[in-house]
Amino acid sequence: MNSTIILKGNILYTPNPSALVSIQQGYVIAVDGVVVHCGESIPTVYTEYDVVDYGDNLIIPGFVDTHAHAPQYCNRGLGMDKELLPWLETYTFPEEAKFIDPDYARLVYGAFVHDLWRNGTTRSILFGTIHKDSTLVLMELLQKAGLSAYVGKVNMDRNSPEFLIEETNQSLADTKVWLDASAQFGPLVKPIITPRFVPSCTSELMTGLAKLAKEYDVPVQSHLSENHGEIDWVASLHPESSNYTDVYYEHHLMGTVPTVMAHCIHLSDVEMDRMAETQTMVSHCPYSNVNLSSGIAPIRKLIERNIPIGLGSDISGGHIVSMAKVLTEAIGLSKMKWAEVDPNYAPLTLSEAFYMATKGGGQFFGHVGSFEKGYELDALIIDDTSLFDLNERSLEERLERWLYVGDDRHIIERYVAGRVVPSPKG
Repeated sequence: MNSTIILKGNILYTPNPSALVSIQQGYVIAVDGVVVHCGESIPTVYTEYDVVDYGDNLIIPGFVDTHAHAPQYCNRGLGMDKELLPWLETYTFPEEAKFIDPDYARLVYGAFVHDLWRNGTTRSILFGTIHKDSTLVLMELLQKAGLSAYVGKVNMDRNSPEFLIEETNQSLADTKVWLDASAQFGPLVKPIITPRFVPSCTSELMTGLAKLAKEYDVPVQSHLSENHGEIDWVASLHPESSNYTDVYYEHHLMGTVPTVMAHCIHLSDVEMDRMAETQTMVSHCPYSNVNLSSGIAPIRKLIERNIPIGLGSDISGGHIVSMAKVLTEAIGLSKMKWAEVDPNYAPLTLSEAFYMATKGGGQFFGHVGSFEKGYELDALIIDDTSLFDLNERSLEERLERWLYVGDDRHIIERYVAGRVVPSPKG
């Protein structure tokens, strides 16, 4: 029997980056978790069904975080005066080593998953650690919470601390065992192949991971062009490749399966062409780029090249889980790029940033992040009545105001694939 749900309220979504659709007291109808109608009235065929009426509240798509490091959750807000490589050595690697203990992982991941839920992140693309058992714990907790994610067991077999490095063949063998075990979690929680970044992965490892990605038909995530020191390091490690992007491409980690690359701040025009050719998604992580002094990604230029873009919290390079705040930071950073660096590229609009935080990142999951017909129903119900304002505001203004000055306390309900998702903590 089909499961039909009808939500009523003030609906806002972005079918494309320049169109912020708003429907006052509208209806979104889903059958078996998939939207069949969104509009001002209920089609006759659905008039006999109950309506969940959210009154004057806002109904928006759930947020999508396209890049976060779940094991770094305890480190958020630390080491923000360091650049990328010293920060990794001082904070990140010692913390991730603790995840050899699945019990430790369960405590940290439990808190992290609850924070995703609390902030309305209904879908996420996550790094775990090199430890397959702890990565399975993260997947288990996400599944139990009713949230959707791609989760990666990290791979690193060179240029890493002795306490956090793998032997190449063992890394590939563990990844295969983990991929087989991951089958128990679908369809909302799935694996993603995760070479940490080029400096920490030999050619042999990258080639083996690409073969596994193709064999298991799973996507790939990694980092690309985050920091000048990192880029120079890659050039010294791979003089046979013309640029950082092509190291991934030549190892078949781009262009064969869907791929998302975090940061992409310092790409050359040639590299952007490669990203567009392979339709590799950029995960733009504004808080992290500021905190680690990495730079300002050329988002407008990437948009004009028709490169898919999502937003990432990049916990813990970024210090805030809330994608509402990540998207407003992305707007602010684009303004600084325009004002101080390159006046040829206009800042992001609210509609564009909201699109990136919903449908833009959601496309990595398929038809996710919108209320268009055929999209999975991920939704947040926002009660913004406590945000003091004596003036009458449009729905667009209310959304903007909540994104900038509201917080998770205003999210009163969350839906993933048409199901209400209660607090993971009960």
